[in-house]
Amino acid sequence: MKLLLTGSGGLIGSAVSEKLHGRGHELLKLVRRKSTDESELTWDPNHAGDLRDPRLNGLAGVIHLAGEPIAGIWSAAKKRRIHESRVRGSALLARSLAKLEQPPARLIIASGIGFYGDTGERKVDESEPNGEGFLAGVCRDWEAASGPARDAGIRVAIARFGIVLSGGGGALTAMLPPFRFGLGGIAGSGRQYMSWISLEDAARAVIHLLESESIRGPVNIVAPCPVTNAKFTLALGRELGRPTILPAPAFLLRRLPGGMADETILSSSRAVPGVLQGTGFEFEHPTVEEGLRNALK
Repeated sequence: MKLLLTGSGGLIGSAVSEKLHGRGHELLKLVRRKSTDESELTWDPNHAGDLRDPRLNGLAGVIHLAGEPIAGIWSAAKKRRIHESRVRGSALLARSLAKLEQPPARLIIASGIGFYGDTGERKVDESEPNGEGFLAGVCRDWEAASGPARDAGIRVAIARFGIVLSGGGGALTAMLPPFRFGLGGIAGSGRQYMSWISLEDAARAVIHLLESESIRGPVNIVAPCPVTNAKFTLALGRELGRPTILPAPAFLLRRLPGGMADETILSSSRAVPGVLQGTGFEFEHPTVEEGLRNALK
């Protein structure tokens, strides 16, 4: 298939790109830098018009993974970039695809389980309504921006990612330095749930959404066994062979600007992969021990 991919340089995008090439698909990549490569198309996600390029006609599918990283200091400017990079880019892409003479049959667009907000100890699947908070609002607007593509008859699947475990980037990489020195510990009460997935399974799940003709709407891209922060901390310590006895109190974490701690580190999300399991997806790393081992190998 001839496919369009955004975010190909990111953690998930790189893994997805590698798997697509391995399956013999032809990739056209949307990139922000100027490029003369025939396999790349330059775009500005903030552009107010439409994408116009003859190479966009006749695509079999589009995978949209681009967006400002969540990690970093949540200043007002950072939070604005997080929101605008997702909503404007998704709106531009959906609008442009809908107007093509030969639009693609399918669009896979990224989102996050932050859509649900803090759900405590309750298990949540894709039927859960939108929650409260900054990330819940970002995800709501992000997903809504795909409306023009859906209205044009394109099959739209929303990939709501949990924490993607990788030793080469993302949340786990940020955690590793203190844990490697034996300075890691539970965050806050440790009772908050973490919904995670290995990078390998995350990339495979995206391909699953692309190739499964019946899947549309939201899909939780998470492993079937979410764990509490306390259990995750102990599992990470065991894999590294390091103690995990130095806690990070909630009152200290809440000094991070922009409400970042309450939205991420201290927020509880016990999301389960209802759609993935219901459509026959098989996880290679279903337990957190297997996910961490694969990430750290």
